[in-house]
This record gives sequence, C-alpha cells and structure tokens, in this order.
Amino acid sequence: MQTNNTSSPLHGGIRGGRYLISGGGTGGHIFPAVSIANALKELDPNAEILFVGALGRMEMERVPQAGYRIIGLPVRGFNRAQPWKNVSVLIDLAKSIRQVKKIIRDFQPNVGVGVGGYASGAAMWAAANMGIPILLQEQNGFAGVTNKILKNKAAKICVAYEGMERFFPADKIILTGNPVRQNLLNGKRTKPEGTKNLLIIGGSLGARTINEAVIGAISNQLSAISSVHVVWQTGKTYYEKCKAAWEAAGSPANIEVHDFLSDMPDQYANADLVISRAGASSISELCLLGKPAILVPSPNVAEDHQTHNAMALVNKDAAVLVRDADAADQLITTALDLIQDDKRLETLHTNILTLAQKDSAKRIAEEVIALAAKK
Repeated sequence: MQTNNTSSPLHGGIRGGRYLISGGGTGGHIFPAVSIANALKELDPNAEILFVGALGRMEMERVPQAGYRIIGLPVRGFNRAQPWKNVSVLIDLAKSIRQVKKIIRDFQPNVGVGVGGYASGAAMWAAANMGIPILLQEQNGFAGVTNKILKNKAAKICVAYEGMERFFPADKIILTGNPVRQNLLNGKRTKPEGTKNLLIIGGSLGARTINEAVIGAISNQLSAISSVHVVWQTGKTYYEKCKAAWEAAGSPANIEVHDFLSDMPDQYANADLVISRAGASSISELCLLGKPAILVPSPNVAEDHQTHNAMALVNKDAAVLVRDADAADQLITTALDLIQDDKRLETLHTNILTLAQKDSAKRIAEEVIALAAKK
C-alpha cells in the first residue's frame, strides 16, 4: 500500500484534462464524487468533467446542483432475494454498457473515476475495456461489490482504511482517506465551557434505532442531568414523533430537537461527544475533527460495512461501539457515563485524531491527473 505524497502533477503534466466520474445511489457515494470533481477543477481549472449516474437515483439531482453535467443510465441493482427477477436487470445492464460506450466515444475522457454504486460498475467496466485508465475510490472498510469486481481493471485504488489488501491488489492501493466537507474545520464553539454537549445525528432521513433509544430516555435520564446539553437531529422521517415525545416529557430545556442541522461546523465544534451511524463520510468527519464518538452501525447496509467501518476505530481505541440491537438498552446510559469521564474522552480524542486523513479530495485528484499525464 502506498501513501500519497504527490506534489501537483500539473508540473509537466496535462492541462484541460477530460474526466469521467461515475457512482452514486447514496450520499455516501455522491459526496466523494463531487468533492473529487471540485478538487480536479481547483488543480486544473480547464478540466472538463462529465458524471454518469443511475436514472432515478439521488445523483441525478445532487450532481447538477453542484454545477456538473450528468447523464443517467437505466442500470439497477441485482435482486438478491428474488434472483429470478434479474433478467430485466441484466437487460438494463447491457443497455447501460452500450450507452456508456457511446458516451465515452463522444466525450473521450483521459481517465475514468469510479466511486461505487450501480452506474459506476457499468461505466468503469466499459471505460477500462476501451483503454481508458480508471481509478477507484473505496469509502468503506469492507469493500463494495462494484469495486471488488473492477479491482483487476483499475490502475489505482484510493482507500480510506488500512488493511484493504484483503480486497485489492496491494500495489494498486493508495491510502488517501475519504473527502469530507472542508468547512467543518471552520466551526466555532458557542456553548459555555463547563456544560457537556452531546450531539446525536442520524443522517438526513434519520436513524430509527437511535431515535427510539433517545425517546425512551428523555424523561428518566436525559432531562434529569441538566449539566448535559443535548442537540438531537432526528431526520425528517422521525421528526414529528420525536418532537411529540419531547413535548410529552415537558419540553426539557436541556434538549434541542431538530429535523435537520444546517450549522454542522458549529455543532461539531460544540460537541464533547457524538452519537452517530458509522457511514464512511461520518467517520471521516469525526476523525478529521478528533471527536469522541459512540458509533451505532446501521444493520441495513450491504455486507454490514458500517460495522467494519466502526471496528476499524474501535480496534484502535478511537471510538465506542454500541450495536444496533443493543441501542435501546445501552446507548444513552453509555453516552451519559462517557460524556462525564474527561479522561476517557481525551483518550478517544487523541486516538481518533491519529486516523485522520487530510486533503483527501486533493490527493485523489492528484492521482487522477497523474494517470492522465501517463496516458
């Protein structure tokens, strides 16, 4: 495995490169893809970038919002529970590969970048078979199916965790980390010192198990400790139910209930402890900011990759794990014990900081441009 110490390859490299970026389906794929595109434009303002996504998926809306052109493919995921329904999936996959070959002939990219997801498989397979070098970016500690299928066709594979040699050829791996929102580093602490601040985040839609654990503890645990201030981001799906539970408990003043938090840099800056799912982007943010965290991996993800993400931190004493099945009984008790243990918080802070990978998007973009220069 390599580390990325490349100085910008534009010195003697190419300018005005053409880059095909593909992937999506979830925010965990889309955000890194857009971050890499932004970094490519910073390094090479004349770069031309085209995204390929899956029709009907989140990227078809989010990528244009970020200012980039995207073409949608009819590609879909395989139905593992009912495999006899996959005939139409295979037909759409064949259509997608034919379509992406035409896109490649028209766009003539120097490099293809795949970040995982349905569209990435079709687009990067076609690009590699047409002689276009491809770079893969794997966000998780347990590699996704698409990237595992493409590993032998990739020129480089950028990863966020150590030990990825069990999935990919060691000579292709570069440890770069995952791109994160750089404005997170600009947060300011606004809560007074002396108050302990617990930040509970469940993603834009929310995390049912985490929310139910909080609901069960509002009146008998959380509201009883006034020295702990709680910011509870419920997600849009669960907001009304969570707000009703908060009101039923007497609207305790030390608990804030929000469906969405738009001021995440400040929220992170205020937090002494964070409760979160264990998605790749969330973990990368926690590492960069050095935040002590209790991770509750979602059980509803492919290959149980959130548990693998969490264990990469837990094994280095850089985070605490509460399994989803145990959250109702253990989560809030664990959090209240931990947030009042300054020595333990400091240990977690110190250890998680050592896992941070800075400037990940730029480092990945440098590798992409270096591949273009070689070609």
